[in-house]
Amino acid sequence: MSRIQKERDRLLAATARTVGLTATATALLCLSVPGSLPLPLYFASLVLILCLGYAQWQLAGLLRLTMWMWIIVAAGNALILVHLLPGTALGPSAISAVGVIGAASVACVCVLAVTSRTRLILLVASAALTVGSLGVTLGMTGSRMAEPLVFTVTGWIALTATGVWLSRTVPRTLKRISTMSRAYRVERQASETEARRRQSARLLHDTVLATLTLLAHSGVGVSHGALREQAAEDAALLRQLRLGFTPDPSRSGDYKLKPVEQSTLGNTLESVKQRFRRMGLEVNWHGAGQVLLPSDVLDAFLLALGECLENVRRHSGVNEAHVTITDDDANVRAMVTDAGKGFDVSTIDAGRLGFTESIVARLRDVGGNARLFSSPGSGTTVVLEVPK
Repeated sequence: MSRIQKERDRLLAATARTVGLTATATALLCLSVPGSLPLPLYFASLVLILCLGYAQWQLAGLLRLTMWMWIIVAAGNALILVHLLPGTALGPSAISAVGVIGAASVACVCVLAVTSRTRLILLVASAALTVGSLGVTLGMTGSRMAEPLVFTVTGWIALTATGVWLSRTVPRTLKRISTMSRAYRVERQASETEARRRQSARLLHDTVLATLTLLAHSGVGVSHGALREQAAEDAALLRQLRLGFTPDPSRSGDYKLKPVEQSTLGNTLESVKQRFRRMGLEVNWHGAGQVLLPSDVLDAFLLALGECLENVRRHSGVNEAHVTITDDDANVRAMVTDAGKGFDVSTIDAGRLGFTESIVARLRDVGGNARLFSSPGSGTTVVLEVPK
């Protein structure tokens, strides 16, 4: 049996049990009205009601359902026929009791009987037996028959329709939910794949591509020792990737396997300054230098800052840059400025990874942003902002 069929049967069984137990409790209240039945027959009815209620309770277990359904039919019809024994016309409470028993206590099996052909036979036989028992009891005791019979027939029809509706609606609903879940998983996997692709592109741009660019320009402005050190770090990173690790960035051009939870900005700015000094760019820091940031935010902030300084070193035509760090209650900002040759901002190619991915997209991933200001002959300013 498929999971959808099991869920359908579980809902049908719970519905049948709820309807049956509610009706049985109502019938018990009606029979408990003084004068409804002689005392010996009342105690006999209590035994039958207990059997009926127990069988209805067992429906939720989904075990031997057909057997418990037959017990419900037998106990319910026995309760109706018990009212023949006094041989007198039934009072209002007794008529209400047999009507509720016939229309709901026994008819609750309709909800489950629509799921197979074998149970449909049970449905037809039970309906005929219940209507017959009710007609015989009311006719032989000289009680009014119209209202209880109409109530019983209506109950069987309504509960059968409820069972058919639930048995058809539940599988369709569960299939739609399953389809939506699969679509969500596919979309999430696609998003994760795209995020990994972008992270890989940033990683390669920040490390291997930067080193290859230095080699393509014959390492102009960079000492041989610094170039060898950078190449060795890139080789170590590629070995980690080949072994299946997912390196986490610690600073621009440097990736490690275990990030720390929190870091102080002032502890890492000096290392960035020293690294770029080795590569021929003098970095001057201004403003706040002891700002506590979450590890992932600090990583993104320093990597974007390092990319800005790398762009100054490669494109500005000067060997000095200024970085001003400021912060408030919510954000930390870095303003990177140089007095280089500048450029027309509108000419930036959307496909260039340096600014769009390694700076803008990286900061957006942690809730930050970046703004670029430049013009030919007037230098360049980049403002980076991340939340605390």
